[in-house]
Amino acid sequence: MTGGPLDDVLVVDLSRALAGPHAAMMLGDMGARVIKVEPPGGDDSRQWGPPFLGGERDRESTYFFCANRNKESITLDLRSGDDREMLARLIQRADVLVENFRPGGFARLGFGDDRMRELNPRLVHLSITGFGHDGPERSRPGYDQILQGEGGLMSLTGAENGDPAKVGVPIADLLAGMNGAFGVLSALYERERTGRGRVVRTSLLAAMVGAHAFQGTRWTVGKEVPVPAGVHHPSIAPYGLFQTQSSPVQIACGSEPLWRAFAGVVGIDPEDPRFATNARRVANRAELTARIRSALGARPAGHWLRRLAEAGVPAGRVRSLDEVYEWEQVAAQGLLITVEHATQGMLALPGPTIRFDGNSHAGGRRTHLPPPTLGQHNDVIAQWLRT
Repeated sequence: MTGGPLDDVLVVDLSRALAGPHAAMMLGDMGARVIKVEPPGGDDSRQWGPPFLGGERDRESTYFFCANRNKESITLDLRSGDDREMLARLIQRADVLVENFRPGGFARLGFGDDRMRELNPRLVHLSITGFGHDGPERSRPGYDQILQGEGGLMSLTGAENGDPAKVGVPIADLLAGMNGAFGVLSALYERERTGRGRVVRTSLLAAMVGAHAFQGTRWTVGKEVPVPAGVHHPSIAPYGLFQTQSSPVQIACGSEPLWRAFAGVVGIDPEDPRFATNARRVANRAELTARIRSALGARPAGHWLRRLAEAGVPAGRVRSLDEVYEWEQVAAQGLLITVEHATQGMLALPGPTIRFDGNSHAGGRRTHLPPPTLGQHNDVIAQWLRT
């Protein structure tokens, strides 16, 4: 027993790559038992590298590690009748099934909606696709960067007047996985009342459109087409990245009191008619930015971060990832976990993002499991299914 809030939930994870595996991992982080069903060659992401760990016989991709902690692994060839029967037995016992086949792909293997309801009417079935389950482009294959472009995110990202840029992490996959996990939990809660499961559907396209936030309403309501704004907020000023004598700092003046406090630190008159309101500061951003850069360029970043902290103005550094994982605040939040892998020994992994009282680490379970090797739990799960 894991001791987590999803301690009695069994998840069968048929998904590959990132969006589905991330959703299933989130459920595992909360204490669910997650059985990852892989084809004989394994999840595609096992081959995504470098970097790899291990040698020729026990090589493991660090990419695979990012989305598969707190899981067990079995291998099934779903072209085989015997293995399809084993999957059917898993489905009969499961609370949740996660898959990311293209629309109709799972049904063609003999697991359409009617069959699934017949096997387990209480099952919550999460299906994640690239472009959605219906509509004229439902059959298109969807990978993260394709959907960052098609879903509009790349049109908002990058240097001002520069080329479109993708986010530095697979954000369409990650958000689709998070949305999927949220949908699963909602369906499990509903099942407590109805006794019936649901098919939960989401997509990478939905994740991108759902993440537009104020940029979306700039168009739908305001009829402005957003363009990349680089390192500055398009609707708030000053709010962005500014160079100091030594290194850049980020400053966020999200209210008029913060603006007045910041202006006092850098020697700008907060009542100057060009800058007295946020709308005026946005309209005169170039002139304001030049004034700020001139002031900040006189001293190093550490000086300004201290001054801004004293004034109560939100500000921060831009950390590299090695600096992030060596930061005491990250350690204090339990965001780095250590697990013992079957072939690679002790591994430090980025951890779950949710923390419960009583746990010094993030996540809901007492201890975390390492990402499994391919088929590591074949025998254990086969024996369990026979009981």
